[in-house]
Amino acid sequence: MARLFATVNSAEGALELERATPTAPWSFAGDAPLDLVRTGPSTFNLIRNGRSHSVLLLKEDRENNTVRLRIGGSTYTVRLQDEQSRMMKTLGLDKAERKVREIKAPMPGMVLNILVAPGDTVKKNDPILVLEAMKMENMIKAPGDAVVATLHAEKGKAVEKGQLLVSFA
Repeated sequence: MARLFATVNSAEGALELERATPTAPWSFAGDAPLDLVRTGPSTFNLIRNGRSHSVLLLKEDRENNTVRLRIGGSTYTVRLQDEQSRMMKTLGLDKAERKVREIKAPMPGMVLNILVAPGDTVKKNDPILVLEAMKMENMIKAPGDAVVATLHAEKGKAVEKGQLLVSFA
């Protein structure tokens, strides 16, 4: 049985959701499955306890596992955690630093400019290099705090998708 924990508007305590199989509908723990039907690109109809609710998905942030919903006249921010993420947070392991090891080319293109050198310290979202692809300039940014170890890309040279661009110490 899969479980999710939903925290609504930063409230104390999380709502527990469960489902028996990967394709089964989610339900509140010990409750009947929710009747949720998509009615448009970001609209849904939810029936719970015999009451119908219109749900509008305002924003989905997969990186932070949050969604903003409007149900009736109220807006809710819901943070979802699976059992493993919840356990890691409970143990304090969610605060452990994730070491950034490398950046690979997200697409084929030409390296127009390299903005760092080996030994440089970078912070998350600092610009690393400029990659031209399909006549557009794309700023490649640091995925986290790190120190540049090796530059594998060269200014003016073509790179393939997935090719190693920068290694971090």
